[in-house]
Amino acid sequence: MQIFRFMKTRKANISDIPLIQSIAEAAWRPTYGEILTEEQCVYMLEWMYNTQKLEEQIKGNIQFIILENQDSEAVGYASFEKTEEGKGKLHKIYTHPTFKHRGGGSILLKEIIHIARTMKVKIVELNVNRNNTAVEFYLKKGFKIKEEIDLDVGNGFFMNDYVMRYEF
Repeated sequence: MQIFRFMKTRKANISDIPLIQSIAEAAWRPTYGEILTEEQCVYMLEWMYNTQKLEEQIKGNIQFIILENQDSEAVGYASFEKTEEGKGKLHKIYTHPTFKHRGGGSILLKEIIHIARTMKVKIVELNVNRNNTAVEFYLKKGFKIKEEIDLDVGNGFFMNDYVMRYEF
């Protein structure tokens, strides 16, 4: 397995929405194909990644970060929001399947933690599906499981998640 040492991050803008959508489309089925039904994947991709919603998030308080490889191609993204004084939420972190397990997630997480610190955030929380292999990634990075939740996302679908917390 080759680790890509020349990856870099940059702040996303509105013109990056198609890149974010493309990476989400590529990453979701390998990540959730054995956890969620195809119907739920289709529903949630539209619900979370439609252009209008992403545009509102980028123009609002949610910061998106793009991960680029050595050829300046987008291979991952993350999003973060300061939710209250001293607290923030890591909303999304995904890498293209061809870059999974090559250090990109760690680079994105490191950048999110850096952003959180500059915003004087001391606690970062995230939701992750209880059956997602990413749970182990977050545990190795110092996150702790705070609680289990089942969120009704509409259309008869639920997100069965852990809320995980990182404190620094």
